[in-house]
Amino acid sequence: MYGNGQAPIFILKDGTQRTRGRTAQSNNIAAAKAVADAVRSTLGPKGMDKMLVDSMGDVVITNDGATILKEMDIDHPAAKMIIEVAKTQEQHCYDGTTSAVVLSGELLKRSEDLIEQNVHPTVICEGFRLAAEKAVELLEAHGISTDNQDSVLMEVAKTALTGKSAGAVKSFMADICVRAVNAVGIIENDERIVDLSDIKVEKRQGGSIKDSSLIDGILLDKERVHAGMPRTMADAKIALVNSAIEVKKTEVDAKIQITDPNQLSLFLEEEENYIRGLVEKIQASGATVLICQKGIDELAQHYMSKAGIFAIRRAKKSDMEALSKATAARIVTNLDDLTVDDLGHAAKVEERKIGESDMTFITGCPEAKSVSVLLRGGTEHVVDEIRRAFDDAVGVVSVAWEDGAVLTGGGSVLAALSRDLRTFAETVGGREQMAIEAFASALEIIPRTLAENAGLDPVTTLIELRKAHADGQSHAGINVYDGGVVDMKEANVVEPMRVVEQAIQSATETAIMILRIDDVISSKGVSMDGGMGDMGGMGDFQM
Repeated sequence: MYGNGQAPIFILKDGTQRTRGRTAQSNNIAAAKAVADAVRSTLGPKGMDKMLVDSMGDVVITNDGATILKEMDIDHPAAKMIIEVAKTQEQHCYDGTTSAVVLSGELLKRSEDLIEQNVHPTVICEGFRLAAEKAVELLEAHGISTDNQDSVLMEVAKTALTGKSAGAVKSFMADICVRAVNAVGIIENDERIVDLSDIKVEKRQGGSIKDSSLIDGILLDKERVHAGMPRTMADAKIALVNSAIEVKKTEVDAKIQITDPNQLSLFLEEEENYIRGLVEKIQASGATVLICQKGIDELAQHYMSKAGIFAIRRAKKSDMEALSKATAARIVTNLDDLTVDDLGHAAKVEERKIGESDMTFITGCPEAKSVSVLLRGGTEHVVDEIRRAFDDAVGVVSVAWEDGAVLTGGGSVLAALSRDLRTFAETVGGREQMAIEAFASALEIIPRTLAENAGLDPVTTLIELRKAHADGQSHAGINVYDGGVVDMKEANVVEPMRVVEQAIQSATETAIMILRIDDVISSKGVSMDGGMGDMGGMGDFQM
């Protein structure tokens, strides 16, 4: 800063970098576009995967937008804001992360063209806000009721799995997703709620994806504590205990002085009697299976195996809660309070060898409100990617189950919105009209990218799509397999309404936020130079 021709007055610390005006805007937009370009090639059924290697040498292979952006080591503050879009999308809708990021990047790209035409950023922001509101309003008209039919939910899951590693077995995986959501979904006061934490997922390498299964109960990554215990227990009565079955330690430091050898044997005998008493209490309640959150003494293990009780120790708190929901057992803190009313029921409890480790299957739970899914795959990387694909698919099925409304995919809805917004722009006066038209053009980035990733001519395909919508085919979308345009409703390509709505809203809000920045003051020496402009894609990022 300078005062009346005097010596310069410095108000910022030494080493602080400051970028202002058009330069700051173009840097931020370039960073955002670079992030969008990094994930763009993963969009759609023909999208490719990314291999990400972290500083430890760990490898992740995925085409899940949220995972890619999470694993990338990004330094630029504007680029980090784009990553927030993906996080929000993942949290609320479980899918559509790549679409949201690509849309953010395209909105900023279009706004850059307007800034060059001397349209003020605040005018652009206002136009984008109007366009987003109108787009969300128009979405309602495109909604298709699911009537909570399993067939529609199956198609939602298949659409989410298409293009991922699990795409080859999408019907099989979709069936697991739908059955899992139907099992844990509840209706309260006419409101449909799905708590995904009630779907417990375990993954094991070995076997093929087809060996994956849904268990109508709980799967524990634990084995019985004693080899003498039965491996299988039919018509199991299950006790859930969260206190240790061992001799209690004193709260304060205590010293026992023994002067006679007989006293020692009496002391040990008393300990033994105490442990035997605990096991007898479990027997008296009628329990045949014990799941303990804490430790089980070796002596107690011996007595339990003699009594024919199947016991597991050090179960996780989350597993205990899931078991309580699945078997209707109550978690007991004090063994003295254990009664027959506290026990849960399961048709079968058995220990099975899965891959290299033993696991306990608790199945046949009547009206189980908690279920488990066992995912299998040939290698660790395959299983991890199957897990990510499953999480996305089960998430979108739960969203469709809660909302009861879906939209057609393949870029059909966004192409329809783009057409409607162009008509809407004509009714809005002033320079905002230009921003709304830019927003309408930006929405077409999704069908354009789908065409590009499928190796189709994007211009020709987009013209065909526009023509189909002009002829009144509101469900027309991109046929990525054979080229051209096809009715997405007939092709059964559907996705939850919430996914598209959230993607439009979060992409718009982020674009507006970045556009309004005209001054970047960095005190920690983050690179803000114009070199950001030539970031072309993944290769330019520091991983």
